[in-house]
Amino acid sequence: MAIWGGFAGITMLALATAAQAHPHIFVDTTVEAIFDDQGRVTALRIGWTYDEFISLSIIESQDLDPDYDGILTPDALAALSGFDMDWDAGFAGDTFVTQAGAPVALDGPADWTASYSDGKVASIHVRRLTNPVAAPVVIQSYDPGFYTAYTIVGTPRITGRAGCTAELFTPDTTAADAALLAELAKLPTTADIEISYPAVGAIYAQDIRITCSDE
Repeated sequence: MAIWGGFAGITMLALATAAQAHPHIFVDTTVEAIFDDQGRVTALRIGWTYDEFISLSIIESQDLDPDYDGILTPDALAALSGFDMDWDAGFAGDTFVTQAGAPVALDGPADWTASYSDGKVASIHVRRLTNPVAAPVVIQSYDPGFYTAYTIVGTPRITGRAGCTAELFTPDTTAADAALLAELAKLPTTADIEISYPAVGAIYAQDIRITCSDE
């Protein structure tokens, strides 16, 4: 029993270490819900600010700041714009909307911009709803594979309609960690954790719940 108990402890430590290996990219996220003149959610404006390490990699990979002064020329800014908008077919853009639990379709990104300040790269893009919907809706930002961690920062904004609120709900990370370890434990011992990492991003996602009073 002592041997098996020790092995179990080592196994759990390894799984915990593997769990901590993800995510690799950290993104501060802002969300603005845009309503149309009929009081429906018609688009989202999403802001992503990348962590300093990834930002440095982005800038250096394109040689956008050769003098390392932290300031990009207009040409460099133009070259930076859209760097994260060339999405593969089928990519959901790590933004998800539901209405009464049912998924709401989003169009591809539009109206994007990019900036660089304080050592961080930031981008903004718009996702229009394929068909506008009435509130209440739930908005989430997450990478299903949890390679990237999105954290909602600031207060989600509402544009185009009065009488609406956007509340931010944070998941139970202890329960999410337990669920992740359970999924990792199912992997065969020969599995490459990085390649076989379970799709657990949703369980770590924050919820933005938008509700509106009747006008």
